[in-house]
Amino acid sequence: MTIETLPAVRRGITVRASVERAFRTFTASFDSWWPREHHIGQADLAEAVLEPGTGGRWYEKGVDGSECEWGRVLAWEPPHRVVLAWHIGGDWQYHPDQFSEVEVRFTAEGPDATRVELEHRLLERHGESGADLQKSVGAEGGWGGVLELFGKEAEADAA
Repeated sequence: MTIETLPAVRRGITVRASVERAFRTFTASFDSWWPREHHIGQADLAEAVLEPGTGGRWYEKGVDGSECEWGRVLAWEPPHRVVLAWHIGGDWQYHPDQFSEVEVRFTAEGPDATRVELEHRLLERHGESGADLQKSVGAEGGWGGVLELFGKEAEADAA
């Protein structure tokens, strides 16, 4: 069976913060804004981790000390771009053999404003569950809601 190409999910937000601060908040302060209910492990989320640099891990730590992989950093270009491998299928389980990509771009719109554009693409790589994943991450509580949380934290950091 051939899986059709699925349209990418694209969301964006403009934050009142420098491009450097926005990138740092998104990456180094990832745990400070990531929603606690967005986890795939059995245990409640204790920490969401995004390791810096190409090849870095992207994962969660549970309150019980467990770790659950989400993916890897594919590209690390501070303060303008980060690309992440998303190994989580439409069943909300980790799949080491399949991944889509989440690219986040940070573009200065002045000294204290940054446009942040997120694109979750290649969702068809998740096979039949790709369409379900696309609907979930494109829904109100998906990437748009996550970026709103990020934006609030980036602006609070800038104050």
